[in-house]
Amino acid sequence: MPRRPASAESAAESETGSGTEARPVRLPFTDRAEAGRVLAGRLVPLGLDDPVVLALPRGGVPVGYEVARRLDAPLDVLVTRKIGYPPQPELGVGAVAEGGGPVFDAGLLRRLGLGEDDLAGTLAAERAELDRRVRAYRGDRPLPGLAGRPVIVVDDGLATGGTARAALRAVRAGGPARLVLAVPVGAAGTVRDMEAEADTVVVLAAPSDFQAVGQWFVDFRQLTDADVVAALDRAAEQRGTAP
Repeated sequence: MPRRPASAESAAESETGSGTEARPVRLPFTDRAEAGRVLAGRLVPLGLDDPVVLALPRGGVPVGYEVARRLDAPLDVLVTRKIGYPPQPELGVGAVAEGGGPVFDAGLLRRLGLGEDDLAGTLAAERAELDRRVRAYRGDRPLPGLAGRPVIVVDDGLATGGTARAALRAVRAGGPARLVLAVPVGAAGTVRDMEAEADTVVVLAAPSDFQAVGQWFVDFRQLTDADVVAALDRAAEQRGTAP
C-alpha cells in the first residue's frame, strides 16, 4: 500500500450539519500515538467539561490514550465486534458493541439475500468473543458512568464505519451530554455517514485515495490484549486511579 508524505485535509471537524475550515495534516502518521497527539490538539478547543474517553480496541487504544492524557480525562475501552458474512468473514455485514444491540447493514443484507436470523450463529460467536475481551480488558469493573457527561469515542480510523456506528449507538443509549467521534483518518463517505450518529465528528484527514486505515500509518503493527491492558493501566496510574 502506498505510504507517502502528503498533505490531506480534514473532512469533518464540526458540529453535525455545520462546516469549518479544513486544516491540513501531514500523512502518513508515524504511528497511532502520533496521530493521537495531533487529534488531541483538535479536541482541546471543544472545551468539553469532564469528558470520558472510550477507545475502540485494539487499534483505537493508543490513539485514545494520547487524547485522554491531553484532556486529563479517564480512559476506558468500548469493546466492539464486526459481524462477518459467514462465507466471507472479512466482509462485515454489521457490528455489535458491549451494552448495545447488533447494528446491521440493511442494504448489504438485501444484496446478499440474508436476513438477520441467518446470522444468529455468527452473532452469538462474536458476542462470546466480545464478552471475553471485556473480561480481559476490564475484569469485573463496569464502564464509567456516561449519563450527563461528554463522551469521546476514539478509533484509529474509519473504513466502512460499522463498528463505530454500533459503538456510537450503544453510547448514545447511555445518555451522554455530548457524543463526539474522533479519529485520525477516514473514508470521506463514511465520515459523512457518521455525522448522523454523533453530535460532533472530528477527523484529521479524509484522503480522496483512501483504501484502508493502515495505508496512512508508517507503523501500523497489530496490537495484543496485553497492549490494551497496559495502556489502560498506564492511563489509570497517571490519573491516580489505578486499583
